[in-house]
Amino acid sequence: MAELNDRKLYLGPKLRVLRRELGLNQTRMAEELGVSASYLNHLERNQRPLTAQMLLRLANTYDIDIRDFTATPAEGGAGDLTEILSDALVRDIGVGRDEMLEVAENYPGVSEAITRFYRALSDLRRAPGETPDTGGSAPVAAPIDWLRETIARAGNHFAEIDAGAEAIAAQLPDDPAMMQAALRTRLKDRHGMTTQVVRAEILTGTVRHYDMHRRRLMLNERMPASGRLFAVAYHLCAQELSEAIAAQVNRAAPPDEDSRRIATIAFTNYAAAALIMPYDRFRQAAEQSRHDLLLLRDRFGVSIEQLAHRLTSLNRTGARGVPFFMAKIDRAGILSKRFDGEAWPFARYGGACPRWDAHDVRTTDQVTTQLIETLDGRRFVTLAIALPHGRDDARSRSVIALGCEAKHGGRIVHADGIDLDKDEATQIGPTCHLCERRACPDRALPLVTRALDLHSYERTTAPFPFRRV
Repeated sequence: MAELNDRKLYLGPKLRVLRRELGLNQTRMAEELGVSASYLNHLERNQRPLTAQMLLRLANTYDIDIRDFTATPAEGGAGDLTEILSDALVRDIGVGRDEMLEVAENYPGVSEAITRFYRALSDLRRAPGETPDTGGSAPVAAPIDWLRETIARAGNHFAEIDAGAEAIAAQLPDDPAMMQAALRTRLKDRHGMTTQVVRAEILTGTVRHYDMHRRRLMLNERMPASGRLFAVAYHLCAQELSEAIAAQVNRAAPPDEDSRRIATIAFTNYAAAALIMPYDRFRQAAEQSRHDLLLLRDRFGVSIEQLAHRLTSLNRTGARGVPFFMAKIDRAGILSKRFDGEAWPFARYGGACPRWDAHDVRTTDQVTTQLIETLDGRRFVTLAIALPHGRDDARSRSVIALGCEAKHGGRIVHADGIDLDKDEATQIGPTCHLCERRACPDRALPLVTRALDLHSYERTTAPFPFRRV
């Protein structure tokens, strides 16, 4: 608290967002905090700094984490605006970085609105001539994009679902094989659902199927033990945590039926992971093992992908884990899945940097560690491991990558032997068409914010040289 007394905190926009999330007007919040409405108005408009006493009142009245509330905003919002305002349509305006930072920090709603418009524009560009008739209203985001933004805003943590899953897990054995047997028994005894492993030819092209008429859950024989455990946990959570899942879906306010369905599946998946890897036990195991991915995978009987998902969700107030980001990448470098975490170092609307070694990882039982550094000098530790082929005819191999800021590297066993401050880091950019690293020999696309600098008498080692100003 001494640190808060030493500096003035102007957090008006955050206070305004908190009030609106709580559904309060200024008069009501002022009464609950024991201040005048005019004083609260001054705070929200950054005409008065938030005092340490007022922060304590906020924390006690509304159960917020002071560290979160006073934390410097992540670069994500400004990074998104930088990318959007670099589009050929508007880049000639020359909006400065200071202006973008001010909008992202003080007017997050404006930043979010611009992002949604740009996402809609990008969708229209991908499908020219197929513009839907929206009746004059704004285009609805694609369900996957909407879900990604919803999860990102929540920090991939849903406390009510976590608590419900943890309560169920407390009644089950810790050993994965015994847990699966107990879950099957519970499904049958409490919900009249049987579980059966069936031959692959019966479930061609399907890994699991629930026969509603016979109340029978059928699992493909080729499904690994981790998949079977997750499938049984999924269906149990769909039965016993249905109210918490439905409440979370309603709070998310899906814009259409497809978004509602995908949100229900996503939150049920979250519940299954929280059941298999209950919050406190999993977080303690992660810290004690120093995030040994292979050990945690085997101890909880999960796949690397399930494990990585869970590691990004350890966001409980007062018991947070390492703020990991996660990506699932195919061999072409396309991100099919992404959780941004606290500090995502790549662009939102393009592929990852080709200098990031995660694309090339091929080993399924060895973690590949890389120290990377972004254009602004921030350092990150990334961990990558390949997924086994899911199907006999699958030619591509996907990679799961986790990462966090290098300051957390001491808590990760896979970073041992790396001097996180002094060792040479691989220089990366957000994505090629936004990267201003002029001498990069791996550049695949020209920089959209600068004019090309091509000459017939000279060829540079870096593709697509551009002018400095």
